[in-house]
Amino acid sequence: MQKLNKIILYCRCGFEKECAAEITDRAAQLEIFGFAKVIENSGYVTFECYQDDQATILIKKLPFRTLIFARQMFVSGDLLTDLPANDRITPIINALSGLIDNAGDVRVEVADTNEGKELAGFCRKFTVPLRQTLRSKRILLKVENPKKPVIHLFFTSSNSCYVGYSLSQNNSPFYMGIPRLKFPADAPSRSTLKLEEAFHIFIPYEEWDERLKGGLNAVDLGACPGGWTYQLVKRSMMVYAIDNGPMNNKLMETGQVKHYREDGFKFTPKKHNIYWLVCDMVEKPTKVTQLIAKWVINGWCRETIFNLKLPMKKRYEEVKQNIKLLNDELNNNQINVQIQAKQLYHDREEITVHVQRIWG
Repeated sequence: MQKLNKIILYCRCGFEKECAAEITDRAAQLEIFGFAKVIENSGYVTFECYQDDQATILIKKLPFRTLIFARQMFVSGDLLTDLPANDRITPIINALSGLIDNAGDVRVEVADTNEGKELAGFCRKFTVPLRQTLRSKRILLKVENPKKPVIHLFFTSSNSCYVGYSLSQNNSPFYMGIPRLKFPADAPSRSTLKLEEAFHIFIPYEEWDERLKGGLNAVDLGACPGGWTYQLVKRSMMVYAIDNGPMNNKLMETGQVKHYREDGFKFTPKKHNIYWLVCDMVEKPTKVTQLIAKWVINGWCRETIFNLKLPMKKRYEEVKQNIKLLNDELNNNQINVQIQAKQLYHDREEITVHVQRIWG
């Protein structure tokens, strides 16, 4: 039976250092210590705990939804290497035996890299016989159960993989931690997928009917050409689009959009019935954070989703600084909120932040 002393975290390719800095920092806050192994542009990070039992404790105590740069988190043992091409399943079963039984699902995954894409076809084919064997050994339930732990196999090559599990109430529900979204043919820009993904990540599905319902009023700062406005219009909201640039004609023809040719940093809503504020402007993170704080403090919106463009260096430090700035500003004004932040799959050199005002 393998020792589970590692946490495997998937991340965006090129952001391994940020993911490593974050998991090291967050683990230390829980008095769990270890070291992160980083391979640049690998799309994943390995965090090895100094004590064998600490990794299992970490995936229970550290809320996955609070991690910004990690797409998925699971506990694992050492990398299984030299898996025989004619029987990879036996050593994998041996690694899992005694660790977990009656798991609810199994995911055979790869990193989100070009090398990973080459392995994806193999993983799809391998999943079928693996699932059958896991069920016959009673390591995996015969029927998928979303409340049970998830077995993860993370292949770094066709004969090497990490084997472990995540907790269903503390992981990403998506394969490879990536929501599979289709770009709408009539959307004005691909940026529309950022906001759609943010809804999937930040808002529980059972609350969509209330928090994303038709008839709500919304403001889109820096709206041109309308990628984020499109998501709000699609949900039958009424949108104030703020941008000096032109908006997409089809969006304007819906009658749900009012376009104000103004600077998003200077716009002030005349009515105080705005539910959603969204913002995807290319500007310094601190300037955007201060703008959002002003909107929430003034009670101009109930919820907001916005992007922070990150510098080339010290990106995790920049993120921490801006989240702290936002928290401090709101706390100083006795504003009760829930803040979430994530580097989404459809983000690039940026993170997406969600703030929901909680009325006492």
